[in-house]
Amino acid sequence: MIKLNNKKGFTLIELMIVIAIIGILAAIAIPNFIEYRNKSYCSRAESDANNIAAALSDYFSIPSHTTLPTGDAVTGKVVAVLSGENTGDISGTAAAIVITVTDGSGRCPVKYKTAMPNNAATFKDGWTGNTHIKYMQATN
Repeated sequence: MIKLNNKKGFTLIELMIVIAIIGILAAIAIPNFIEYRNKSYCSRAESDANNIAAALSDYFSIPSHTTLPTGDAVTGKVVAVLSGENTGDISGTAAAIVITVTDGSGRCPVKYKTAMPNNAATFKDGWTGNTHIKYMQATN
């Protein structure tokens, strides 16, 4: 009679290989996750600038509003809620408005900001330092 040695389970080598593969995948995934999360702070600032632009569009839809508003929600002129620690400002004239939103977290990656610089001469939205700048021009 022949006896077969049927032992069930994994060997130590097999377990070590699986753990090594999981470690390699984690080493790739974790930095990417952190970078994607930090890019969301850039998106928050850009979204805040778009929200201010939408609030300004609503403000200028009233025929008696022909000048750039000053003040904040207390004066009832323009209401735009900014996310997180972001701060915003409106400057320029009613014909050429400049909206600036500063990333209050400071976690927007430098690579992202340098890839999208603003250009005041061509009114191209973009980043300068920790500030996202959005341009609005009046159309006739």
